[in-house]
Amino acid sequence: MALFDPLNLPSDLPVPQDDGAARHLEGARWPDLSLQATDGSTVNLSRLPGRSAVYVYPRTGRPGVAPPDGWDAIPGARGCTPQSCGFRDHFRELRRLGVARVYGLSTQDSDYQREAGERLHLPFPLLSDAGLELQHALRLPTFQAGGMILLKRLVMVVDDGVIAHVFYPIFPPDRSAEEVVAWIENRISSRDA
Repeated sequence: MALFDPLNLPSDLPVPQDDGAARHLEGARWPDLSLQATDGSTVNLSRLPGRSAVYVYPRTGRPGVAPPDGWDAIPGARGCTPQSCGFRDHFRELRRLGVARVYGLSTQDSDYQREAGERLHLPFPLLSDAGLELQHALRLPTFQAGGMILLKRLVMVVDDGVIAHVFYPIFPPDRSAEEVVAWIENRISSRDA
């Protein structure tokens, strides 16, 4: 049996459907709470000026470590590592388009996230909502797998502490960053027209 490779996306993954669980987010103010980051800092997006892109993912896997049972059958579960790599690969482009900060966000603790960030050479920190404070404050959509409460995959563009746009559901996950880049470019060209 082949070892699990979190970079590999099977071609038959189920496509997540829009269940409406993120409709309330656009236009909402980011809650005044701080999250632990993998760079050792705490981050409170409600107080940060400018534009931030926050991609939310269930959990990154580790090479050779099997995911929870049934993981590939859960729509939207598989693909956290390819999504992270997409934001890594488009990081400079996002910065050039005016995104001051990029963050990944999951319910995994910072130590677990730190290993993934280093292994994947992410040029931005990952944020931990291990206590589900942000999930409760924003009512972020969740699912359960392997006895864990996990966040459903989505991306929020946050402008001066307000959620300006939400991408949900995300599929395929490895093209998530490209979708954000295209949305920002479209907004810039519409504004300049």
